[in-house]
Amino acid sequence: MYQLILVIFLIAFGNNPYETQMVWNEDYRLQWSDFKAQPEEGIDAVAITASGLSSDFSARTTSTRLVDYSSNVVAHFYPDKSWYKPSKVNEIVLAHEQLHFDITELNARKLRKRIAEFGFTINIKSEMNVLVEMSNKELAKMQELYDDQSNYSMNIEAQKKWQLYIRDELNKLSNYK
Repeated sequence: MYQLILVIFLIAFGNNPYETQMVWNEDYRLQWSDFKAQPEEGIDAVAITASGLSSDFSARTTSTRLVDYSSNVVAHFYPDKSWYKPSKVNEIVLAHEQLHFDITELNARKLRKRIAEFGFTINIKSEMNVLVEMSNKELAKMQELYDDQSNYSMNIEAQKKWQLYIRDELNKLSNYK
């Protein structure tokens, strides 16, 4: 007899089905009007992009083996958790915030690739957990490195290098859109 397993993993910020989310789309660039939250007081940042991954999978198993599975990984932007200080931002800052969302999509593609290449077993639930957790850690590390190296958009040369790097990496993983 087959069993159906459906598990939903939510990375970064959790997922509320009633929460406003935008799915990453290569044809859409963030606008300041997408940032709906009020700026947080006492924070030096001039803008915050809240983005993250959600993933789910379903699997059919017998008592001894995995029969088949399907999965879905999505990069989200959370408008109600993203904000900016209007008097302190410009188009350079907006491009910086867009790249945070692009980095989220890059990591979604990396996770899709890992899932596609992984040899899942009857232990798919724990195996998927490991892949998702690894991706979540890599995403957080990349976001932090990007902010550090670009000095939060103030280092224009580093910002340009990151834009080219992320564009190239997204292109390399275009099979995992």
